[in-house]
Amino acid sequence: MDRLAGDELEFWHAFKHAAESVRARVAEDIAAATGLSDPDFGVLTRLADHAGRLRQNQLAESMGWHRSRLSHHLTRMEQRGLVERQPADDGVEVLLTEFGRAEAERARPVHAAAVREHLLAPLDKDDVATVKAALDRLRTVKKPSD
Repeated sequence: MDRLAGDELEFWHAFKHAAESVRARVAEDIAAATGLSDPDFGVLTRLADHAGRLRQNQLAESMGWHRSRLSHHLTRMEQRGLVERQPADDGVEVLLTEFGRAEAERARPVHAAAVREHLLAPLDKDDVATVKAALDRLRTVKKPSD
């Protein structure tokens, strides 16, 4: 089986570690300031951005999660009063509570500051434009079977 060459492997590790490191630092800043986990923040902001409600399967898809993982996480969030679930036509709708909305709004400036500090500040404007263009290309690459 073919292996990655040295420079390919170095690039893969640099990409993976940078993404993991930045995400972890942003999540740590949000958790330290608000008590919300990265998944909590993701759920709350997706709901807030969709008028406070989404079907559970749409929410799972938007987060890249299996439905069972989301269901378990939503149970914990419901227990904390952040979201509610209610039956909907052939499914379940997830609703943002007023408390959940307030927590999302409290966390958004922390998120913005953390992204600026941990992702944007170390790069200059040209770096940001170049990296964004490369990431956009990677995101839109289709599988050979598509």
